[in-house]
This record gives sequence, structure tokens and C-alpha cells, in this order.
Amino acid sequence: MAAKSDGAAVSVEDDNTPRSLSEPGNPVARSRCTAAGGKPYTLLDCCWVLCALLVFFSDGATDLWLAADYYLRGDYWWFGLTLVFVVVPSAVVQVLSFRWFVYDYSDLSGGEGSGAAGADATAGDSTLSTKDSDQHGGNAVGSPRRCCTICMWVFQTVLHVLQLGQVWRYVHALYLGAQSRWHRNGPRRHFHWRLMFESADITMLRLLEAFLKSAPQLVLQLSIMIHGNGVLPLQGLSASASLVSLAWMIASYQKVLRDSRDDKLPMSYKAVIAQMLWHFFTIGARTVAFALFASVFQLYFGIFIVSHWCVMTFWIIQGETDFCMSKWEEIIYNMVVGIIYIFCWFNVKEGPSRFRMALYYSVTLAENVALTAAWYTYRGPQTSDSSALVVVCLVACSFALGTFFMLVYYCWLHPDGPVLGSQWGGCVDEGVVGTGGMVGVIDACLTPSQGSQTDMVITSPPRTLPRTKDKDLGDPVPGERDRDKDSCLPVFQVRPSPSSSPALLHRTSSTSRAQEGPVIRIDLPRKRYPAWDAHFIDRRLRKTILLLETTSAISPRIQYRSSLMGSKEVLEYETTV
Repeated sequence: MAAKSDGAAVSVEDDNTPRSLSEPGNPVARSRCTAAGGKPYTLLDCCWVLCALLVFFSDGATDLWLAADYYLRGDYWWFGLTLVFVVVPSAVVQVLSFRWFVYDYSDLSGGEGSGAAGADATAGDSTLSTKDSDQHGGNAVGSPRRCCTICMWVFQTVLHVLQLGQVWRYVHALYLGAQSRWHRNGPRRHFHWRLMFESADITMLRLLEAFLKSAPQLVLQLSIMIHGNGVLPLQGLSASASLVSLAWMIASYQKVLRDSRDDKLPMSYKAVIAQMLWHFFTIGARTVAFALFASVFQLYFGIFIVSHWCVMTFWIIQGETDFCMSKWEEIIYNMVVGIIYIFCWFNVKEGPSRFRMALYYSVTLAENVALTAAWYTYRGPQTSDSSALVVVCLVACSFALGTFFMLVYYCWLHPDGPVLGSQWGGCVDEGVVGTGGMVGVIDACLTPSQGSQTDMVITSPPRTLPRTKDKDLGDPVPGERDRDKDSCLPVFQVRPSPSSSPALLHRTSSTSRAQEGPVIRIDLPRKRYPAWDAHFIDRRLRKTILLLETTSAISPRIQYRSSLMGSKEVLEYETTV
């Protein structure tokens, strides 16, 4: 049966239909096949979450401490502004977090709509409805008792009233990570799914909070320092914590997003640190330039910010992003990203981004120079020429350092390899990941006539397969050496290992089919990176995945509608989480 999920028909069924090896739906011919349990949870992952908690507490605590210091000094105007930029963004994020909890836990405790709004799972001749999930999955999860349900509601309400919803999510992520490491097979997959979902929620909430709270707080405190021609220790501490929080959350968001996408290689922690330093210095230069200009031209600074936000939002909307499940959600998302674009670059569109990034940073550099030059020209008499020159050099050096670390990231630490050289675009990943006798994956290069029939351009190889060097490529098929020679270079070839045989391939195909579990078919095209997959942002799809993890011995697979196939065919892939 099928169910609607924000306009997407979702069906869940057992995959027992025989398929030939060349058929796109064949499990042996799936390009994005990884271990069902996902990447193992490591001690480094745990330390990263603990550091994220430290950044969260340091940012909030220093802001509140500084607000209290302003109050004790009698600076009630600065006290009010500092407190507003702490309380209001935090309350917005807590409301959103509690809304997600209400949706998730009410389905779990009430049993109504568990899974994807009543999607059915078909296994052989028996039918398992998600509304009866408590009876089937009682041994694995169990139905919460009424007293436990009440306690959980009270506990979550108190946490969110105390503005600690993100703290609970971080602690819960640590618990899920430990469980996914300690358990094996089915339970491990289940905890890993939940860990990835929780990590996605945390990064979305913290990114929103960072640009609603930390970014304006940073500009405010820098403006107060420049206006007062002095720096209090608490002001410097608060500004530093806000800047670290901004850089941390942008890098953390990109890492979790890549970890959730099985069509993208994961980001190493070296790359994350390089991204942090890149954004730390570029945002630092940007906010100092803002603070300098705002200390002299308050009204014109407000006009500049609003104008920049409008232009950036229009630019983003013109790019036709595809992040959300509805049109109005997409518009709101674009408006939020427009706020992010006031401070830093944030990729929102699939494909080569070098031109768009170069354009953005050219505009940013010109704005920084203009804002700093205006302050230098019209600054007050209390600022000496030598001090002004030091500040100008600080802005220039910070932006140069940020650009340097950006080049380091893209030249040496990018997950797809050096992207300033050859690109991976232009080939469609049709995918054959072998088991037993098959080796490699096929990235079939499109001829000009084929290129017009598809819009699924994969810009990186599957994360489970190393890139094939020229010396590793096998000999081309006879008669095809010169065909389409000028249109596309070969990337991968499918070749049997020496021990492979038709009988072995048949046994491999049969074994793979026997191990197939339920399939979640989503009547939507898969969202392009850097968007989240629909099953990460649609919470009803999440419920279906978690339900099937508890009722099936095999991890469920997910299918999205593909424009490559006919109306009755879809391109299948196996998720990595």
C-alpha cells in the first residue's frame, strides 16, 4: 500500500522479485552499497560531541555573564540588547526543538500514524501495518507505559523551558553512538539510524541558533568595544566564544550532511578543522568590518544589512534550491540562508561552485574594504592613526588567512579530492557493486545524445570505492576503443575477477536476493546535494525506517523515483546509515 508524505507516495514492501544482473533494481547492481550499520562510532566522534557541548555552554554562559556585568555597571541599554540576542533566538530554537519532540514522541506513545503516516510493510504473504507496530516490535522497543510517558513529557517540557533542549539532544546522541558501537547486526543498525537522525536535528537547530544569536551578538559586542574605545575582558571572551560557535557549527553542519549522504564521501576531521579555520577568519574579518562601520554609521549600517540580505535572498531563490518538502518552507529556508550569506559562504546548490564562491567572496571583499575605508575616513578623534592602521591590517590579514585555509581545504582536504583540478561531473553513476565475483563499479559516461535524458549527475564516486587510477583501468571492450573517444573519458569498468563464472554470479545474485529486506519506495526524485535527503527532513519517513529496523532482520532499503527509468522502473540504492 502507499501513503502520502507531503505529496510523496511512500510504499513499503518486501523485495522478492527476481531481477537480472543488468536490471537497475538488482541489488548486485547498486552503486551506493555500503555496510548496513554505517560508519562505526569511534572515540573521536564522542570527543567531537563533547567539544560541541563545550562550545554551546561557553557561548551561552559568556553572553549571560556579560549581560549581568552590563547591568551591574549601569549600562542598561547594552544589557538589554545583549540579553535580547540571547533569549529570543534561544526561545525560537527551543520551540522548534519541542515541536519536533511532540511529533516524534506523540506518534511513538500514541501509536497513531507510527511510521510514515500509516505506510504498510508487506513481507511475503503476510501484511504488517505500521499501526500494529507495537505488537510486532514489542520485544525490540516496547510500548511506553503511561507513567513513563507522562514523565518523559514533563522532563522534556522542563528541559525546553530551561533552554536545554540541545543539551539533551547532544547527550542522547552520545548514548545512541555508544549503543551503536556496543551492539551488533540489527540493533546496531537501528541505533545508527537514530544517531544520524539525532545528529541531523542537532546541527540544524544549532546552525539556526548560531546565526540568530552568535552572529548578531558578535557584531554587537565588537561595536560596543569600538564605540567605547576599549575592550573589557568579558567582552573579548563573549565575542571570541560567539566567533568559535559560528565557525564550529558551519563545519559541523557540513560534516553531518556529508555523513548522511551515501552518494558523497565523508569528511575527515582534518577537513573539518580546515573548514573551521576558514570560516573563523573570514567571519572574523567580516564582523570586525561590520562593527567598525556600525560604530560610526548606525542608520546606514542597518540599511546596508537589509539591502545585502535582500540581494542574497533573491540570488538564492533564483538558483532554485530544493531543500524542503513544500514551496513555502523552501522560501522560509531561503530567507534564513540569506541571513547566513550576510556573514559567510554557504553552498546551497549542486554542481561546481567555484564561480559562485569566487563571485560571493569578491563582493564580500569589496564590501569589507568599503566599510573599513568609510570608518577610517570618518572615525572619531579618540582613535589615533596608528590604532586605526592596526585595525585595518587586522581585517585584511584575517580575510587573507581565511582565504588561505579555504584553499588548503579545497586543494588537499576536500573529501572528493582536489577540486581545483579535474572534475567528476558529466558522468552518471549507474553502479555495479559486486559481491564475490564482481569487482568495481561502472560510471557510464554519457554521450551528447544520452546527456539530455538525465538530470542525475553524480559529482563524486560512491564512498565505499576508491578512485580508479589510469593504471588500474582494464582493457577496453574490442570495437569500442575509439567510440566516443572525444566525448568522455572512461572512469570505471566492470570486469569479473578471475574466479568468477556464470554459475557463481547466479549464486551471488540469488544469495543477495535472499538477504533482501523491506524496500521503502518514495515517489519523489532524490534531492541533490547539498540538500538533505527526504527521509532526513520528513519525520514520517523517519518513523517508517525506524519501525522496519525493529521488525526486520535486514536493514530496509530506500528507493527514490528516477527520471532515468520508465514510469514503472526506479533507480534503487542502499542507504549508508
